[in-house]
Amino acid sequence: TIALGLGLTLLIAVSSPFAAAFYRDGRLTDILLVSSLVFVTMALSCQHQALMRRAMMFRELAQVEVFAGFFSSAIVILMALTGWQYWSLVAKPLLLSLLMNIGVWLHCRWVPTRPTMTSGVWDMVKFGRNLVGSSFTDYARSNIDRLLIGRRYGPATLGLYQNGLQVYSNLQSPLTYLNEIAVVGLAKVLHDKKEYQRLWVKGVSTLAFFAMPAFGLIAVTGRELVVVLLGDRWAAAGAILCIFSFRGILSIVEPPMGWLHLSAGRADRFIKWSLLSAVFHIASVSAGLKSGIEGVAVAMTVATYALFVPGILYAGKPLDVGLSHLVDAIGRQFVGTLLAVAIGMAFRAFGSGSLFETTLLVATAYVVVYLVVVVGFFRLTAPIVLVWTLLRDMLPSGPVAGEAASAK
Repeated sequence: TIALGLGLTLLIAVSSPFAAAFYRDGRLTDILLVSSLVFVTMALSCQHQALMRRAMMFRELAQVEVFAGFFSSAIVILMALTGWQYWSLVAKPLLLSLLMNIGVWLHCRWVPTRPTMTSGVWDMVKFGRNLVGSSFTDYARSNIDRLLIGRRYGPATLGLYQNGLQVYSNLQSPLTYLNEIAVVGLAKVLHDKKEYQRLWVKGVSTLAFFAMPAFGLIAVTGRELVVVLLGDRWAAAGAILCIFSFRGILSIVEPPMGWLHLSAGRADRFIKWSLLSAVFHIASVSAGLKSGIEGVAVAMTVATYALFVPGILYAGKPLDVGLSHLVDAIGRQFVGTLLAVAIGMAFRAFGSGSLFETTLLVATAYVVVYLVVVVGFFRLTAPIVLVWTLLRDMLPSGPVAGEAASAK
């Protein structure tokens, strides 16, 4: 892992002059030289984090991430206030990974020894190689849009695009915590395909029940949300957020696609799909680039909608997870979300009150339509019951409950 990190660091360092020439900004040479070190710092705790995930130490990992995120942000703000300018932003990933290392090492005292290349170890190395390749490919796919926009339209236009995309990315970030839990849980029932399929459908259905309408609501009210969060001068970024949020309605299926690949130990199939998806997305971005940042956002949305069914079918083939399971998992939520978006758009178009009044009316109508369709018409209540049960179990027990538990 460290060798791979060093290799990526050297690759970025060697490429830094070319990147500076590409963007016509000499400062990028030094910025990339410093930023490339993050691959080494991240590699230092990669195995420790994997061991903690395998042991289902998710609470400890979350504590470390909160600790590292808080203190790295505090240091970066202090650097910015004391005149470090853009170097404070460059330092953020390095500080974050270093603090993550400290926290993870304290929780996991594993120390590497001299490697022995047995058949089991070699299989693990191949799995890790394919997984890293998938991550690297996904990173390229996720960032090619900003690279091309910055090159063609300059930093001002890129800033508008980035702000809309950033709000969308922040909405997606909580889903990453579910991935680790889902992969570990599904891997434990891999021997029982029926149970595996049932749990996968249940997990995806619950995720879709809440995430799909959330992204749909942002697709309707995104313009107003950007003005509230970033101010009037960033209002143009609202259109980008609306488009990406419409993409988000179906992009929530991408993590469950990874659940299928990784829980089955098929990182080899994962990297093949990642490469195909990356090529398709890059071609889509290139086609949409001539229509401006809105064209890029629309192109990426179209690519997501075009690939989600083939992606699930390919990932689920070794586990007999097919189209019927996908429809059972997300079909009702998808229909309800689309109808709610249509009604919300209509209320937004004909609203005549203030910004706050119109937004409140749109949001209310949206939620009502979604619940009427999904809960009232389709009778889908299992996700609500599941989440309510989890929340109830997380609440501290009262005196009566405590006495009853003691009596048992």
